[in-house]
Amino acid sequence: MTFPGYHGALPRRYVALLGATGIAALGAALVEYATTRQVAEAAEAVVAVLLGGGVAGLAVSLPGITLGGLALGGFFVTAGVLSWSYSERPVVVWSLLLVEGVVFAVWSRPWLRYLRPSVRLGTAWLGVSYWLLGIVGAVLVLHPGVAAQRLLYAGVFGLAVFAALAGTRAGRSGGAGPAPTDLSIGVVAAFLLAIAALLVSGSGNLFDTHHVAVDTAWGKNMDLRFWGGPWLLYHPNSLAGIAVAAAIRIGLGRGFAPWQRLAATVLAGAVIYVVDSRTGLVFLGVASVLHAGLLVWHRRRPVTDLPEYSGRRLLAAAVLPFLVVATVLVATGGQGFLTQQRYGGTGSSGLTSGRSDTWIQVGRDWVDDSLPEKIFGDAETARAVVYRESSGHEVKLTTDNAAVGALRRGGVLGAGAFLIGWGLLLRTALRRTSSAWLLVAAVAAVPTIATADWVLGGTGGTLWILLVTGETLSRSGTDRS
Repeated sequence: MTFPGYHGALPRRYVALLGATGIAALGAALVEYATTRQVAEAAEAVVAVLLGGGVAGLAVSLPGITLGGLALGGFFVTAGVLSWSYSERPVVVWSLLLVEGVVFAVWSRPWLRYLRPSVRLGTAWLGVSYWLLGIVGAVLVLHPGVAAQRLLYAGVFGLAVFAALAGTRAGRSGGAGPAPTDLSIGVVAAFLLAIAALLVSGSGNLFDTHHVAVDTAWGKNMDLRFWGGPWLLYHPNSLAGIAVAAAIRIGLGRGFAPWQRLAATVLAGAVIYVVDSRTGLVFLGVASVLHAGLLVWHRRRPVTDLPEYSGRRLLAAAVLPFLVVATVLVATGGQGFLTQQRYGGTGSSGLTSGRSDTWIQVGRDWVDDSLPEKIFGDAETARAVVYRESSGHEVKLTTDNAAVGALRRGGVLGAGAFLIGWGLLLRTALRRTSSAWLLVAAVAAVPTIATADWVLGGTGGTLWILLVTGETLSRSGTDRS
């Protein structure tokens, strides 16, 4: 199959993607018309599917995708999607985690080889330590069921670190050995494919004022933000987060074409707008500032893996992310978007979408906890969810704050491990031999600690697994044992 202006046959993956997109667009149009009896709604569904196909096309076009990176990113983003899509059916997520753990275990044999290098990774401290501490706390307060579940969680996410080390070939014996493998490209390709799947799943409501949202008490008043479709749902902040993470990895990677960097950056802004995510906008805004600073610094001292620009292209590359951020701000109402008080809250509670009430509750629970739980973390539930009287006991809340989450899950020792992890990660990211994207992603993620858990190891740890692959690559030359 050939196209005008394209020399040679179109790769089979694009032919397959075009065919799949066409079939999906036709199916979405038929379903939407049958549901609404409106041609305009059917046309909107077709446009949404075509946009999803374009995002998938960007994903498969990335050079350097590895099966290992695709598996790492795919498992984590799929677990995140399923945890929201089937929040009332935990067996679905546990089944995926079981497969994930088996794959990682087989991939990272022999496991003891990677134990020592993993301890040197800041991301390992961020993602695994509080699970281990939580096991101790649950045992001390005689909650064997919670301890067993946390043991499984710790095993899966600990094996994920081992798998990243194995896939990158960090920590192997034998001197120089083969060149390290960059898994991060496959991870962001999986993120983009997830975005494409959510656009296709939610094609019937993408352009509507009210969207399909989680059908639980927690999802009340959340239908003003895009989540996906009836079968695939993902929290809007998480959806914005993986879009920005992909933009950072692609936008600051030397091996990508200019159109890929442009498309990834514009996509991040579009997703932030559709899902109405202030956390995503802050993440992209801080990354834009760091990106511009690195471009200026690069003219004095080269920065590893940063794209080369000159003249007007340098100015355009520096300005583009700011234009995207400004466009989103204007389109969403400017300052009103940043200061709006959602979900009927007032004061700081409304500004933080109720998070501050959750953090206060965590503090109260910590004061009331037993001594082992103060030290090793809350042991009432495996994931240390929070219950607020204002929300009702049937609503299980996450902390939506990585630092508070570390305290909740791992107690005082968990909070200390969190600080150690960030220190180790930032020290690695600041190395002259580390990739520019890792530095930008790690530093830009710091403000999001206050509103998201995605830098912690868990089913929502998409940014965490991307940082793991960046850190293992940066340390691959120094952690051989």
